[in-house]
Amino acid sequence: MSAHIIDRTPEAYGYPLLIKQLLHSSMATAPAQEIVYGIDNQRRHTYADLNVRIQRLGNMLRELGLQPGNTVAVMDWDSHRYLECFFAVPMLGCVLQTVNVRLSPEQIAYTLNHAQADVLLVNSDFLPVLKQIRGELTTLTRCVLIGDDGTPAPRGPGFAGEYEELLAQASPVCEFRDFDENARATTFYTTGTTGLPKGVYFSHRQLVLHTLAVTAGLALAPQQGRLHRDDVYMPLTPMFHVHAWGLPYVATMAGLKQVYPGRYVPDTILRLIDTEKVTFSHCVPTILHMVLSAPAAKDVDLSNWKMIIGGSAMTSALAQTARERGIDVFTGYGMSETCPILSLAHVPTAELGTEQDVATRVKTGRPLPLVALRTVDADMNDCPHDGKSTGEVVVRAPWLTQGYLHNPEASQGLWEGGWLHTQDIGNIDARGYLQVTDRIKDVIKTGGEWVSSLEIEEIIARHPAVAEIAVIGVKDAKWGERPVALVVLKAGHEGISADDIRKLVLAAADDGVISKYGVPDRIEFVKELARTSVGKLNKRVMREQYPS
Repeated sequence: MSAHIIDRTPEAYGYPLLIKQLLHSSMATAPAQEIVYGIDNQRRHTYADLNVRIQRLGNMLRELGLQPGNTVAVMDWDSHRYLECFFAVPMLGCVLQTVNVRLSPEQIAYTLNHAQADVLLVNSDFLPVLKQIRGELTTLTRCVLIGDDGTPAPRGPGFAGEYEELLAQASPVCEFRDFDENARATTFYTTGTTGLPKGVYFSHRQLVLHTLAVTAGLALAPQQGRLHRDDVYMPLTPMFHVHAWGLPYVATMAGLKQVYPGRYVPDTILRLIDTEKVTFSHCVPTILHMVLSAPAAKDVDLSNWKMIIGGSAMTSALAQTARERGIDVFTGYGMSETCPILSLAHVPTAELGTEQDVATRVKTGRPLPLVALRTVDADMNDCPHDGKSTGEVVVRAPWLTQGYLHNPEASQGLWEGGWLHTQDIGNIDARGYLQVTDRIKDVIKTGGEWVSSLEIEEIIARHPAVAEIAVIGVKDAKWGERPVALVVLKAGHEGISADDIRKLVLAAADDGVISKYGVPDRIEFVKELARTSVGKLNKRVMREQYPS
């Protein structure tokens, strides 16, 4: 017997899940809500203004000759303009390419060509990069200048004009027609540590469902980490990186006041938190550490600030430091290929303020609604949910990239067996909390045992003199591999010795927390740790820096 497909009245509206549908609620209920950009050249718009500017941008791009399926690339700082592009470009049926401005010029040229970008909206700060690579760009036809200082658009056939001037000339009424919700809406490139960047892509349907699930996951929290309409949102994850984790779509749908900081300057961030009363952000651990370490931080009340930490593991030491400042910090987990958020580490109300509080915040979290998440062995059998048995994390959700752009071989590996393979290793406890214990490529095999670099990092990070820590495996003739700890010390603690750090790990091994093989023979004190363009620890580079 077959399933009954519902009858549809001919006049009934099919309501495709398109990005434009995310605007209905906020435009109806919060038209006067503010969107703020920067602090020196401060700009303020209302949601009603946002609606008009999206329509003007749609018309502007059509006047440049863009058709559905064309790609519009953006190189800008976090701004209200980027938010406008998040909507207007895909609403035209075009593809938004968010360009990672921290890549090398050669990599930026590669991604623009690989995505077949037709038009580039480029901040004046990146004109030197564009000038360097312009001759290599094979599909780009026109550019639009973005500027905060009144810089005129360069003369010549390659530039159509300046963003605000072209916007002002465009009609304020644009028809955004319906089309298939499975149309590609966005493309961006992974910042992997090997090989060329890989393009991931997401449809309108996927982005809408991700927005709804993240909203539900955050709103379902009874107390800790809850997002609601009175919050003031400021992203501290670049908008070029996985849609700033998708939170600008959430904030816009919910009608929140939004604050866009431009470049990430600690004093600017802190002043915006203070003056605009920011209550909700997200970032990688490095940014939080940078903000907390800024001299101005001591004079700013951070007790109303909720913060999702992702991209790299958050240590309990960093979480405790943030909690001492009153920051409601907790982990979010995902990756470029997953749109990205899969899980959130909300603390149950009964645990708040207990010894378990911080330990839960630094877990990888519980799955969002609609996420099927497993830890599996090499044969794809489920690992027990005992908080100890580890396996690879594999997932299914309606918003996962369906492959890598123009790369079928890598796509097949990503989706082997019908589950997306994260390349992360972790365990799940009886409450459903995932704990990622390492990346597959970063696990250290020493003395015949597998040792987690993240577990060693967590222990070393507890030392009061340690600002940042990374543990890598290096080849060893006797043991196969041995862990090496790279330590950045806090200012004023330069007298700390390697033995002081090693004793901490030895004590953990004596207590049975980690294997004795996890105690590093070698501890290097360094000024900084190698990172990817989005602030993640780059252990491949570290292994090259300290080969043996």
